[in-house]
Amino acid sequence: MTAPVLLVLGAGPGVGLSVARLFAADGFTAVLACRSVAEAEPLTKELRKQGVHAEGVGVDLRDPADVTRVVAGVGERHGRIDVLHFNPSIFREADPLRLSVSELIEDFTVGAAALLPAVQAARPFLSEGARVLVTGSAAADKPWHRAASLGVQKAAVRNLVTSLDATLAPDGIRAVAVQINGVLGDGAFTRDRVAAALHAAATRPAEGWTPHIAYDG
Repeated sequence: MTAPVLLVLGAGPGVGLSVARLFAADGFTAVLACRSVAEAEPLTKELRKQGVHAEGVGVDLRDPADVTRVVAGVGERHGRIDVLHFNPSIFREADPLRLSVSELIEDFTVGAAALLPAVQAARPFLSEGARVLVTGSAAADKPWHRAASLGVQKAAVRNLVTSLDATLAPDGIRAVAVQINGVLGDGAFTRDRVAAALHAAATRPAEGWTPHIAYDG
């Protein structure tokens, strides 16, 4: 049996890296997907220094075909994906009177729609007990008007998680979005504490499972 695999899409030096550390402590191999392999390398290097089996991959989340290629490639190399963590979002400071349709679609594609090809490509490698984990935001309910596309992304991806969980549940695979109701980096919302909330949501028992959890600090 190979080690369980965590794949983080939209990995970065903040929450994504901290989530990888927590799952690595559980014995997972961590695969960090950034915009390029070069961007992922410092993150994986840091994990390897801590004795973690980690690898980095590049993915263009704007391109469904590339998402499919990368996710399927991870599954084929390892023979499994146990936790798929969808972490990306696009912060574009533009209110609804300045935000163009093309900008909204681009941001939505990365921050929400990319989850579809990711899960579809991962499905052959997800077995009973696997989890789809999504980083949510209070912007889903209380969008800041000067970054209008972020609220659309977060509301949409939360809605999509509901459908994914219902679809996957009969096979013992569950999905959850953790809504972070605070500003990252402040007080109870440091990257490590937010990562701990995400880890806890994905590793809780299946009994009484809910596809949405709020982290209020």
